[in-house]
Amino acid sequence: MQRRDFIAIATGAATSAALPLCAQSNYPSRVVRLIVPYAPGGFPDTVARIYARHLGERLSQGVVIDNKPGANGVLAAQALAAAPADGYTLLVTDGSMFSINPLIYKQLSYDRNKDFMPVAMLARAPLFLAINPRLPANSFAEFVALVKAKPGAYSYGSSGIGSTHHLCTEALKHALGLDIRHIPFKGTSLSIPALVGGQIDAVFSALPSLAGFVKGNQVRLLAVNTAQRYSQAPQLPAIAETVPGFDFAPTLGMLASTGTPVDRINRMAAEVAQVAKLAELINTMNAAGVEAVGAGPAEYAKALQSENERMVSAVKIADLKLE
Repeated sequence: MQRRDFIAIATGAATSAALPLCAQSNYPSRVVRLIVPYAPGGFPDTVARIYARHLGERLSQGVVIDNKPGANGVLAAQALAAAPADGYTLLVTDGSMFSINPLIYKQLSYDRNKDFMPVAMLARAPLFLAINPRLPANSFAEFVALVKAKPGAYSYGSSGIGSTHHLCTEALKHALGLDIRHIPFKGTSLSIPALVGGQIDAVFSALPSLAGFVKGNQVRLLAVNTAQRYSQAPQLPAIAETVPGFDFAPTLGMLASTGTPVDRINRMAAEVAQVAKLAELINTMNAAGVEAVGAGPAEYAKALQSENERMVSAVKIADLKLE
């Protein structure tokens, strides 16, 4: 199944969504399980839990989280594949499982195009370019000029080789001709303290990891990696204002096993769309530095394809080899 087939399935599901929900099925009539391929506490898990609570209230059924971290999403994919394709077991994950992993790992037990059907896009998490305040740069333009003036003198941290943080920065370096050294860490729990301590000069990270240090004037935010400015920090420029089309904000979505009845996918997508409009959910997400989306199968499929195309280019720029 090619990417165009993936989108065609999603478009068909979206078209069927026009049918009255009551005419489609009595789904769900029991507990729905959301598999998350990461440990509790991170971006995917946090968003999944926020949605699960509100979905459970609307559906009058339990919506539970099942964390399956490890093996680059393989364990989660296997858990989904082992469950019946009936809409009662769904996957909630960020786009890296489909856009980055297939590009850097030779052996994956799942195929993003054959094994999954998009259900809904739940959220988008802007990443902010943060620097140590000892650097004499008070704006994104000043930071770019500073790095260009001293090639190789500055460093940036990431959450590891092949992470979104790494590929985003490499794409930025390529676009603007910057020479800044990469220092990989095992997650933001290590890279952010290194930034605060001055071991590295810059990093891309989600707002929750940076907010406390921003208030304490221990880091300085310069820009956001979304296509437009972030609504909760409109004073910060989007990098796309300097590099047209630049957009490396991680997305989070819900997927089902291929073969799941389309009416059940549509029902869940419709409920996600309604939940995404709730003021309480929007406020909770904003507080976590996340934008609620609530897009349906067709739009989510297109977002995954677009993200994949960007990551293919970034992996080439970073010269990553298959592992």
